[in-house]
Amino acid sequence: MRFHGLQAKYRRLFAEHAAWKLLRADNAPYILAFIADLFSEESEIPYGRARVMLDAEIVRSRELGIWSTETSAATYLNQWIKNGWLREMDDSLTKTDASETAFRFCKGLDERNSGTTASHLRIVQEAVRDLAVAISPNVDERVALLESKKAEIQNEIDALQAGVVPELSGVEQKERIREIYQLASVLTGDFRRVEDEIRVLDKELRVKIIEGDASRGDILLSVMEKEALLSTTESGSAFEGFFQLLCDQNRSMEFREQLRSILNRPVAKQLSGSQQQFLNQLMRELSRESERVFRIRRRTEEGLRSYIESGAAAENQAVDRLLSKLERQAVVLRDEGVDLKTETGLSLPVGPIEIKSPESMRLRNPDDKLDTSGVEEKANSREPSSHVLDCLDAVQVREIAHKTFDSLKEHGPMSIAGLAAKNPLQSGLEELVAYLRVAKAVGATALEQKETVELMDKQGVMLKASIPTYLLTLDLFPEDIDELAL
Repeated sequence: MRFHGLQAKYRRLFAEHAAWKLLRADNAPYILAFIADLFSEESEIPYGRARVMLDAEIVRSRELGIWSTETSAATYLNQWIKNGWLREMDDSLTKTDASETAFRFCKGLDERNSGTTASHLRIVQEAVRDLAVAISPNVDERVALLESKKAEIQNEIDALQAGVVPELSGVEQKERIREIYQLASVLTGDFRRVEDEIRVLDKELRVKIIEGDASRGDILLSVMEKEALLSTTESGSAFEGFFQLLCDQNRSMEFREQLRSILNRPVAKQLSGSQQQFLNQLMRELSRESERVFRIRRRTEEGLRSYIESGAAAENQAVDRLLSKLERQAVVLRDEGVDLKTETGLSLPVGPIEIKSPESMRLRNPDDKLDTSGVEEKANSREPSSHVLDCLDAVQVREIAHKTFDSLKEHGPMSIAGLAAKNPLQSGLEELVAYLRVAKAVGATALEQKETVELMDKQGVMLKASIPTYLLTLDLFPEDIDELAL
């Protein structure tokens, strides 16, 4: 029985799972090669650029005789999106959890290393010890485990103070740094799964709205319950844990500096150039990934809200009820033996049909003449007016970027409202826009709630503005702030 259950499970995955479909596709090597090359440096690519790149690769491969295909790049990309191997949002492409799974499988085949057994065992032993301490209901047992761990650390400290400095062998260093890269390389998979779960949540709620006669309050309650359930899934809790790490300035800075220290040592030569670059930009890449997750969640919530408020859900329910009524009536007619081709005198009040085909449609022509009766001719002046001079007294965005960097360095992570509290805005909305441009340029994480910023314009009038909350941290800024595209 166990065999039959397992073969049914694997047969279902073989037929349904997007990653398995990708691996067994006839042109799988070309799909994997293109996607890997496309996202080698960026995690989000404009659709137009991807289409142009794929067109060029198809032409080059056809000339070399390695991929003889007449299908266009746009057809391929749309097919890959439909199959769940790529995701398109706002005219940009990203990888999906299915493509990430396929890449990890292929990478595992190519990077098999039997020397990682000791490293794996050490990680498992530490995880088992930490879990044993965390779940033990016996206070004395937990204290004993912590005391044992404390004694091990104290022995290491005593050995170092005595001049005994143990060093890892070359094989051990190679093993551990490769293990770090392997663990770090799968982090983005958690975000892909969160994105997939958000989309599944959106689909399930829309289906529930159409199928049921729930009120708006019930629907909103269901949205909140699903959002809470999302944070308890494995990928959702992984995302929440990462975001807590991101908000902890001390831990994130310590993690970043430790990575930089490792990459500056000779042991980093055990990794390829692309692997070193991946670890060097790990925190920045994870910040971008988390921002995309927040953007998808925000877009899903806005789409559901507009779907509910627009009445489209009620219209879909009415159409669904009408179709069900027609189906029941058709069954009754069939059971009574009525010929479905019988002519009737029924007249539907649908109005006259004026357009018989798209070719009969006539578009309006724009006006041939432009009305210029109210235009007055004025001579150009060589001296700038006072209004022009006032406009030249603008806020320097790059100075705002340096001021933001100094404030974050002194006070830690802050939002724009926190920065405005430390450095009151004196130039009105223009200065507030400058802070928003800096937050966008560094890729600051957008939180779900909004915040209120108080500012003063050039005439001394106090204003209040409600803006999205962006979390700015020091590690988002490049070493040279002048490199920012402001």
